[in-house]
Amino acid sequence: MRRMFNLGAALVVGALVATVSTTPAGAAGNGGGHGWVPAPQQPFDQPAGARCDFPIHVEAVLDEVRKKVLAEFPDGSPRREMYQGALLTRVTNTATGVSTLLDAGGMAMVEYATDGSTTWYVTGPVLFGFGENGGNLPRGAWLIDGQFVVEFSPTNFKTLTMVHGTTHNVCTDLD
Repeated sequence: MRRMFNLGAALVVGALVATVSTTPAGAAGNGGGHGWVPAPQQPFDQPAGARCDFPIHVEAVLDEVRKKVLAEFPDGSPRREMYQGALLTRVTNTATGVSTLLDAGGMAMVEYATDGSTTWYVTGPVLFGFGENGGNLPRGAWLIDGQFVVEFSPTNFKTLTMVHGTTHNVCTDLD
């Protein structure tokens, strides 16, 4: 078990080191005038059936998430970004008022592809929503912790590949 954790950490760290070290000095990937900036998480609502059997409201209670552009496409849009920082999120069943507070302050490197797909290399915990037939996890609001990769297709189909960690459907805490 420990060997798998070390392998996962090495994969995530290796991807980050390769990203930062392969960009020439002064280029966008090495700062390019972009420092760390706040990346606030906006509150949102999901109707019954979208993620849980009941409607939910998700909002940050503590949000210190920041991001940094590591590389850009020629048009200046982000090609690769890093996200990190404390994030406490409250998820509420709006039909009953039952809520739970989650630590969702993981770290992620996100790569954007020209076809509209994205790949997240994550050291969790992070909260991801999966819709019905929208990925390789069942419908739910999933707290995913550990080392993992989430690939978003151009149609937003999510494929989770766990290196090491756990998944928990937060809907079960709010029922």
